[in-house]
Formats: sequence, C-alpha cells, structure tokens
Amino acid sequence: MRHNRDRRQLSRTREHRRALLRNLVTALFKHERIETSVAKAKETKRVAERMITFAKRGDIHARRNVASYLMSDEIVKKLFEKIVPWYADRNGGYTRIVRVRRRLGDGGEIGILELIKSEELMEEERKERADKRKAKLKAKEEKRKLEEEAAAEEEAAAEEERRAEEAAGGEESAAEEASEEKGEKEGK
Repeated sequence: MRHNRDRRQLSRTREHRRALLRNLVTALFKHERIETSVAKAKETKRVAERMITFAKRGDIHARRNVASYLMSDEIVKKLFEKIVPWYADRNGGYTRIVRVRRRLGDGGEIGILELIKSEELMEEERKERADKRKAKLKAKEEKRKLEEEAAAEEEAAAEEERRAEEAAGGEESAAEEASEEKGEKEGK
C-alpha cells in the first residue's frame, strides 16, 4: 500500500530516479524550459523549486549543496547569478507545468516545465530578440548592397575593358587594312 508516500517511483530504482531528477533539474536550469512527461515534470518541479529556494540564501554552504546536486558548475553559476535574482521578491512558485499533448506511441501526457519570469524580464527579452533580428537584417541588407556595388564595379570594369579592346581592335584592323592595301599595290 502507498499510505502517506507522496513521491512517485517513476518505474525506476532509487538510484536511477535520483539520476533522472538530477539530469532533469540541470536541464531545466540550463535551458529554462524542458519537455517531459507530466509525472516527471511534477517530481522535477519539487526538486527545482527547493534548489532555487536554497540558492536564494546565497551563502557558500548553499552553493556547495546545490553544486553537489547539479551536474555542472556552469549551471550552478547560472543559477546563483542569473536565475535567483529573478525571484528575489517571490516566495515559491518559480516554475509551471503546461500540458501540451499526448505522446504518439503510448498516449502518455507530455508537458513543458518552465521557469516563470516576471513580465518585465519577458518584455526585456522580447526587445533583445527584436534588436538582434533587426541587426541581423541590417547586416544582411548591407552585405547585399556591397555585393551589388561590387558586381556593378566589376561590370563597369568589364565594359571599360571591352571598349578598350574595341578601340585597340579598330586600330589593329585599320593597320591590317593599310598593310593589305600596300600588299595589293606591290602585287600589281
């Protein structure tokens, strides 16, 4: 019987389940959103929220405890320097699960587990993405203009060369005609 047992087994042994949750929490902090089954997302949410709450303390003990659980020092650094400041004035509720679809093979429910950001942060990110997009389009446009200018210069140079050849060819043909006429006069 499952009396008073509040955790899911996820059809895994204790070690396998711990490794799975460590990987999922690390991936969540790395990518800020992950897609997984709803049951795994619920368990991951518990652990991730505890990690964020613990990291909000900000002392060396908290950093070491979080580092012992997460799989990468880079992610620990990101958690303490980037993610924790988002939630400075928030007590819990750092993540959300959005049910997306059912898996094709077995019909299992799939959801997205994501970190919740404030509206200001989301607006700021939208502006950054828009600025990047504008800069990319501007660079592309400048590159296209430079290519057009280079092609026009190349075409002008080719036209100039063709005219020079025609002028030189005209002089050569005049010289050839003169020599032919001279040869005809001598032959007569």
